[in-house]
Amino acid sequence: MRDPGISVVICVYTEDRWEDILAAVSSVRAQSYPALETLLVVDHNPALKDRLEREYKETEGVRVLANAGPRGLSAGRNTGIATSHGEVIAFLDDDAVAERDWLRHFAEGYADPHVMAVGGRTMPVWASGRRPAWFPEEFDWVVGCTYKGLPPGRVRVRNVLGGNASFRRTAFDAAGGFATGIGRDGDRRPLGCEETELCIRLTRARPDAVLLIDDRAVIHHRVPGPREHFAYFRTRTYAEGLSKALVAKSVGADKGLESERRYTTRVLPAGVARGLRDALLARPGGAGRAGAIVAGVLSAAGGYAVGTLRAYRNGTAFSSAPVREGGGRPAGSAEAAPAGGEPARGRVRRTGGADPAQESRAPAAGGAGPSGGRGVAADADAVEHAGNGGERHQGGTDD
Repeated sequence: MRDPGISVVICVYTEDRWEDILAAVSSVRAQSYPALETLLVVDHNPALKDRLEREYKETEGVRVLANAGPRGLSAGRNTGIATSHGEVIAFLDDDAVAERDWLRHFAEGYADPHVMAVGGRTMPVWASGRRPAWFPEEFDWVVGCTYKGLPPGRVRVRNVLGGNASFRRTAFDAAGGFATGIGRDGDRRPLGCEETELCIRLTRARPDAVLLIDDRAVIHHRVPGPREHFAYFRTRTYAEGLSKALVAKSVGADKGLESERRYTTRVLPAGVARGLRDALLARPGGAGRAGAIVAGVLSAAGGYAVGTLRAYRNGTAFSSAPVREGGGRPAGSAEAAPAGGEPARGRVRRTGGADPAQESRAPAAGGAGPSGGRGVAADADAVEHAGNGGERHQGGTDD
C-alpha cells in the first residue's frame, strides 16, 4: 500500500476532558501526513456530543458520532471503524496529543502488505510535573504509557495498544472488531486487554500478519494526579491480573501469557536490581521503586488467581463479533471461544459516513479509568533481547 488514507478515531466520554479533547484533535489536524478524517465517537453522553457538534460544525474533516453499541471503549472504537473511510484506522486517546510526524511513521509501516497493525511510543506527562520518585519505569503501562525494556526502532510485536495504534482495514475484515465486555466503562475497576485479545485473534485468522511498534510514532499522554499515587498503582495492577485471566481463558494461556512470562523473568528482575543499587547509592526513590515492582507483581498475580477462578466458574464474559452498521453487535454473535479455541471472526461493514444508530440517553459514568474511564488493558509484555531476532513484545498501556 502506498500513501494510505488514514482515518483517526478518538473515543470521548466526558466534558471534564474538554480541553484535552480539543488538544487531541488539534494535534491530528497539524500532522505532516494529513489524516483523511478525524472521528470523535461519544460514549453515551448527549450533552458532550451536542457541544462537540457545535464546536466542529464548520471544521472540514472532523465528524462527531454517537457510540452505536453498548457503553464502553470497545464499542466506541467499533463505531469508528464501521463509519470510517480510510484504508488504515488509527486510534488516539482523548487525553493525549500526537507529535507532528505520528501518522507519517504509521503510514510508512504499511508499505509491507503483510503489516496489519502499527503502534507507537506513548510518553507520560505527569500532572505534578515530574515522575514520582517511587514509580518504576518498568510499570509505565499502569498509566497508559510505554514501559522501560522495549527495544528501540521499529520491531515486531505480539500486540499493539489502542491508545496509540493503527490497523489496516482488512485486519478487521479478517478478525472482526474489538471484543465488548472485556474492558470497563465508567468508574468500574480498570479492566481491559481488548488489544491483546484482538491481536491474538487477528494472527490466528491471518497467520502471515505482521504487527509492528515504531518508537518514532510518539504521543504524549496526560497522567492525572490521582494516578500518581500508590493506591491507583495497586488497583491497576490487580485489575491487569483479572483481565489477563479472562484473555488466557479465551485464547489459551500459551498465547495469553507468553509475553508476560518474559516480562516477569527478564525485565522486572533487572528493575528490582536497579532499584536496590540506587538505594545503596542513596539515590532518591531506589528502595521505593524496587518495592513497587515486587508489590505490582504480587498484586497482578493475586488478580490473575481470582480472575482464573471466576473464569472457570462463570466462563468468559465478552463477545468478539463482526462490526456492523455503525459498530453495533449483530444478533446471535458468538461468545468468546473457550481456552485453546478459535475466536470468532467476521467482516467490518462501513456505513458510508452516516451517523450511527441513536445512542442511549443515559449520561456516561464518571471515573478516572484509562482512556476516558473505559480501560485499554495494560499488556505488560516482555521483549526479547535486541539482536536475538524473532518477535518482540509491546509494553502495555491503559491509555
